Amino acid sequence: MKIVLAYSGGLDTSVLLSWIKEKYDAEMIAFCADIGQEEELKGLDKKAKNTGASKIYIDDLQEEFARDFIFPMMQAGAIYESQYFLGTSIARPLIAKRMIEIARKEKADAIAHGATGKGNDQVRFELTAAALAPELQVIAPWRDERYRNEFPGRAEMIAYCEEKKIPVQASAKKPYSMDRNLLHISFEAGILEDPWLDASAPEHKAMYKLSVSPEDAPNKAEYVTLDFEKGNCIAVNGKKLSPLGVMKTLNKLGGKHGVGRVDLVENRYVGMKSRGVYETPGGAILHFAHRQVESITMDREVMHLRDSLIPKYGELVYYGYWFAPERLALQALVTESQKDVTGTARVKLYKGNIINAGRKSPVSLYNPHIATMEADPTKAYNQDDATGFIRLNGLRLKVAAQVHGAKKKR
Repeated sequence: MKIVLAYSGGLDTSVLLSWIKEKYDAEMIAFCADIGQEEELKGLDKKAKNTGASKIYIDDLQEEFARDFIFPMMQAGAIYESQYFLGTSIARPLIAKRMIEIARKEKADAIAHGATGKGNDQVRFELTAAALAPELQVIAPWRDERYRNEFPGRAEMIAYCEEKKIPVQASAKKPYSMDRNLLHISFEAGILEDPWLDASAPEHKAMYKLSVSPEDAPNKAEYVTLDFEKGNCIAVNGKKLSPLGVMKTLNKLGGKHGVGRVDLVENRYVGMKSRGVYETPGGAILHFAHRQVESITMDREVMHLRDSLIPKYGELVYYGYWFAPERLALQALVTESQKDVTGTARVKLYKGNIINAGRKSPVSLYNPHIATMEADPTKAYNQDDATGFIRLNGLRLKVAAQVHGAKKKR
């Protein structure tokens, strides 16, 4: 049997690699995706092979992540439960997709992951596999009672590595778990399981990696311009950039001013609520600026239709249905809605805030001559017409009031 494992080189995936190889008598191929986590990837090849892998793939997927996953999601204005920018959610289908490509190239029988049996990631990995490679078996050790009995905690994992001479650096467990990529970094579990804990308090300052606290941000605001073409940001402060370049630049600018921090209790797909703290500095700016350009370039009914689908789109990403037909159908609508979203947004960053400072477009639908409170030189709008407009729209309300009013008098 040949198995492709999502591998990071840490304690958990090192144990997984060795345990799966032993239990399934399998050839193990390790796969590590570089999606902007900025972890030390040097020496990972040797480490994986010393742990029992026959081969390891270390793939830089950052540009693909930004171009084909983050940007289409931003075009949709997607956000989960009105707060979460979907940083972890949107990375999982990309990782799973690449695992499947490697599995097919290597003629593997299965893919394996170390996602916990209580979280969303297991669903995201496996729904992607179901959509793209239904013939592949998926191995999830955390849902295997044998594995959970053998490793109830980190102490047992460390002891296992010592016994098997697996090269890992075991350190004291952080009081929370972290997941980082190009779009965001998330913190959950441990001390954060108490929803009353103030994660913004000074004693937790060291937790944050991508941004300074708003209190420590510069006392002077900074202006940033973002140029959009068909709903995608193509330049920051006048400098043309690739999607990856846009994300890296905005992350740095947003982090400097403490923007993009979110602390929320969200509804996991598996049925429980969980508390998460997120840093999404670049994504928050991109989401905000994109909306500013949309406000002057999108038709009202198209915008309202697309907006009505944001909760559904957010759910599809969060739940793991990126490659499902309904998400692809929604994306086609989103792409059509973005064809005229071209222009520039200017934002002001100041102590955790993103403030609109102007928007313009060569295809702006905003006409100051029509919108003016002064006399309209275009004669496009006759205020007398509003009388009939209001009368017709109010007709059903009047009829209902007369009917129900008559009932009340009886």
